[in-house]
Amino acid sequence: MAPRMRRFGLPLLTASVLALATACGGGGDGAGTASESSAQPAEKIKLTVGLFGDFGFKPLYAEYQKTHPNIEIVENVTQFNDHHSNLVKRLATNAGAGDVEAVEVGYISTFTAQPAKFTDLKQYGLDQRQADYLDWKWQQGLSKDGAQVLGLGTDVGGLAMCYRKDLFKKAGLPDGRDEVSALWPTWEQYIETGKKFAAADVAGAKFVDSPGEIFRAMVNQAPTGLYDAQDTIIVESNPDVKKAWDLSNQLTADGLTAKLAAFSPPWNTGFAKGSFATIICPAWMTGFIQEQAKDSAGKWDIASVPGGSGNSGGSHLMVPKQSKHPKEAAELINFLTSKENQAKVFKEEGTFPSIPALYDDPSIQNFTKPFFGDAPIGKIYSEAAKALKPQHLGPKEADVRTAIGNGLGRVEQGKQTPDEAWAQVLEDVKKIK
Repeated sequence: MAPRMRRFGLPLLTASVLALATACGGGGDGAGTASESSAQPAEKIKLTVGLFGDFGFKPLYAEYQKTHPNIEIVENVTQFNDHHSNLVKRLATNAGAGDVEAVEVGYISTFTAQPAKFTDLKQYGLDQRQADYLDWKWQQGLSKDGAQVLGLGTDVGGLAMCYRKDLFKKAGLPDGRDEVSALWPTWEQYIETGKKFAAADVAGAKFVDSPGEIFRAMVNQAPTGLYDAQDTIIVESNPDVKKAWDLSNQLTADGLTAKLAAFSPPWNTGFAKGSFATIICPAWMTGFIQEQAKDSAGKWDIASVPGGSGNSGGSHLMVPKQSKHPKEAAELINFLTSKENQAKVFKEEGTFPSIPALYDDPSIQNFTKPFFGDAPIGKIYSEAAKALKPQHLGPKEADVRTAIGNGLGRVEQGKQTPDEAWAQVLEDVKKIK
């Protein structure tokens, strides 16, 4: 099964939002579920699954239905922002939500703060899955008081940097993944490498797509991000946020960006045209690159990310209280996020599991992708996942990131200076409640 476009958007730039999450989990496909059912054994029922892009679940649905012939699964897919904003509205009106809804990490705290709107998966035995997961990933799916299990995690987005070997070679830069990793242990050195690439004047190519995802990566590497542990927005007072802002805008000032907002149609085309030489690359991005740049097999490779590791993206599956079949929905979530299925989806789609027992599994460790020059994908992202340090996410995380991303976009488009844009960002963030 070829990689397909799925929910990769990250709420950073106005046009840089579109999709991001997939599958993992850890237990069996029905362990620990309650004995009573919301449907009669022979009753035909329909479960709707709300996603933002292709999570690679379709083959899993077919497999599930072989042992659950009374279940019909209907997938509803919308764009990243639309999916989450629609879910907010449907919860508020108590109508229209699916039986299973995917929620990206930037929004998870928004929804776990509304436990009355979701089914506690603990009542169907899914609290037994806790030992499967990375501790911080499990905690993200709990209610704020930790009493309810509201979502099971799919993937995590441990970071790397994907780059075009052919463009590096044209610029006179090293193109082997170890040598490239050595070019940029820090973000400052990443920018210096970008200046060398720019000086080579490679036709039709800039060093990076846009500053938005670079900013996100830098902030995600910090001990504290946009919120403190008390859910107070600290954009103005956190020096790591301001440093990320300044360095991201330095990319623009030095003419290193292709001005292609992530997840916009021109950005998609940029992959095929070779419009940029590097891109922030969580595991799920590898599938997206392979889909968008079909004719570039062997030209891409994967190096380490400046500054160490970090996380970008990942999702949970949740059951709104509106579901008429919560038990069956919980059982489907348990199956989709199982250890075995998380491994399958990684190999087909690139999204990396949130089940640490898989990280040393030979089938993951030895997994490579010919498209990326046989890069040891499994080893690279296993190491990235092991190095992840969780960061507290606030209730309006996505809205804050969007405000900042819009500011970066205004600078890149020449509409404001960095100082002017920063001042507006701070005013915009103050309005987020």
